[in-house]
Amino acid sequence: MQNSFEKIYEVVKKIPCGKVATYGQVALLAGNPHWSRVVGYALHVNPDPDSIPCFRVVNRFGEPSSAFAFGGKNMQILMLENEGIEVEDGRVNLEKYLWNGE
Repeated sequence: MQNSFEKIYEVVKKIPCGKVATYGQVALLAGNPHWSRVVGYALHVNPDPDSIPCFRVVNRFGEPSSAFAFGGKNMQILMLENEGIEVEDGRVNLEKYLWNGE
């Protein structure tokens, strides 16, 4: 049986280039809508950032993580922008860039 972190990583791997997901959305797709904080913990200890694009996960307001484990918030913003995702006033427009989960 997969543990919660493995389930979370499998969901995050599916987020396509140029899209973002929220912590709550990842939690729901991983099988438990109450896992938003668990998603944060899992991404903070991401064992394979090259294969698990944790930078594509933002909060419910579209804000990058102030505790992004792989270079800080500015690095997360840079990584998003490198995929064509606009970050304006510290937020991603979720209406435009939110992944539909498919």
